[in-house]
Amino acid sequence: MTAKKPAENRGEVKLAGKKRVSRPNRRAEEDQSEPVSEPPAKKGRLSKRQPETSTNKKSGELKTQGGDAIVPSYSVATNSKDEGEKNYWLMKAEPESRFENDVDVKFSIDDLAARSEPEPWDGIRAYAARNNLRAMKKGDLAFFYHSNCKEPGIVGTMEVVQEHSPDLSAHDPKAPYYDPKSKPSDPKWSVVHVKFRSKFAVPIGLKELREMGAAGKPLENMQMLKQSRLSVSKVSAAEWEYLMGVAEEKASKA
Repeated sequence: MTAKKPAENRGEVKLAGKKRVSRPNRRAEEDQSEPVSEPPAKKGRLSKRQPETSTNKKSGELKTQGGDAIVPSYSVATNSKDEGEKNYWLMKAEPESRFENDVDVKFSIDDLAARSEPEPWDGIRAYAARNNLRAMKKGDLAFFYHSNCKEPGIVGTMEVVQEHSPDLSAHDPKAPYYDPKSKPSDPKWSVVHVKFRSKFAVPIGLKELREMGAAGKPLENMQMLKQSRLSVSKVSAAEWEYLMGVAEEKASKA
């Protein structure tokens, strides 16, 4: 997310006569007011990648479980001193299959966990989301958000391990989100590389997030809730610590 309305992953497998590419669609629900590239050309063969695994083999990973909304009673914490200038983000990808010109843009937290190398978060084609990518620094942390699915919500965390560089997929006519207006000599779009950090035992669903974002609640100013179509959004240190506390409490009661 890979752009991630959410789209993307390297590699392909045959699927009922169509090509399936496990690259995250990170463009899900982007702001319609922002310019978006022309529809991509018909997809061709993409570079191969390692086969995806159906389970997350990271040690200590907990299985996703259902659960009622739990809103902790503690107050929103302030940024701790040892966090330095670390910034926080929320990035969306689609965990369920959806085809863009014969390419499956599915990408989930488990897909990220299975990666042995940093994953490029490519395919972003909206300026506000792209600018957030360009603002990211190595060591920043981000929530992984499952979007455009039956149960949308925050499902885990990841870390930015490589800062922005040109998104070469924008120049590939075979890529899901090819942009003929972006030139290698003057690239319009950017990509960062991320790695898996954790998967929540119980996701924090969109309904819960909206409840926590009501007036006077801890997440009332959260950018993702204010600009719901933005696929890459900012998260304050206070919001990050609060949501990590929610995830821990939900896990303890699972």
